[in-house]
Amino acid sequence: MSIRMLRTLIAVDDHHTFSAAAEAVHVTHAAVSQQMRALEEEWQITLFDRSRRTPELTPTGRAIVAKAREVVRAYDSIVSSVVSQDSLKGDVALGAVPTTLTGLAPLAISVLKQRFEGLHVRLYPGLTTHLIAQIERGTLDAAIISRPMVMPQGLDYREIAEEPMQLLAAQDCDSDDPMELLGRLPFIRFNRDAVVGQTIEAWLQSKGIRVRETMELEGLEAISSMVYANLGVSIVPAGCVTTANPVPVKRLALPEDAPTRHLGLVHRRDTARMRVLDELDAALSRAVDIGVFHPLEPGTEGGAA
Repeated sequence: MSIRMLRTLIAVDDHHTFSAAAEAVHVTHAAVSQQMRALEEEWQITLFDRSRRTPELTPTGRAIVAKAREVVRAYDSIVSSVVSQDSLKGDVALGAVPTTLTGLAPLAISVLKQRFEGLHVRLYPGLTTHLIAQIERGTLDAAIISRPMVMPQGLDYREIAEEPMQLLAAQDCDSDDPMELLGRLPFIRFNRDAVVGQTIEAWLQSKGIRVRETMELEGLEAISSMVYANLGVSIVPAGCVTTANPVPVKRLALPEDAPTRHLGLVHRRDTARMRVLDELDAALSRAVDIGVFHPLEPGTEGGAA
């Protein structure tokens, strides 16, 4: 057994086929098959059910993969866990919900890079549920997410900001009453696969508000553009960091009982990269304090541009 074989086994679990795993770890399909056979022979267990067209992990195989992830994480953190400055160099895999990609995430990463030039942040967009699953599997170091109702065991959540919900309406709209507009105009719904979309839907139902749905979208820019085109109104979170060029639409406050979106940084409790995550958390807080996305001048460390 070798770390290389364990990485290949994890890749099979992540990518579901030997062919896709081969591409991920940069070997041939035959090499993946040989490595998996070698593990089975060495451990005298059956990792895969090969009666199917595409081999699938057996229950024993899935349990082995979980342990393999722990071993690989421990191996990868040997140096960084004992040499503190090394934890602030190299790659960091960060997930982020799409609503943060044009304001909070780029500003925070820019603040972080001002202090630690040797740190390279690899950014992966995704919805909260998907990002949490990636963290649990160890493919992401951390993620900026909307706080879910239940946080899985073994993960830590650090609050970044609380964002109120607001109604978006076209600038030439003839009313500034959000409740009246919701009842009268077509509704552009925030994707209900997202935590934000589920929160909005729950509030609408609790208030007995029947909307006239016209489309369901995910990104804030796409939703704002549809509203700007006078195709309807929408409810979205008011970003804790304003984008550089916000779409010119009305942004109307909802009633006091309207929900808010909680943004936070989530990571594994047993991570060996705690120092870099502490610095990332500080950079996110600094970005929220700045409040408006703009390029930072070299050496400002998140100060004025």
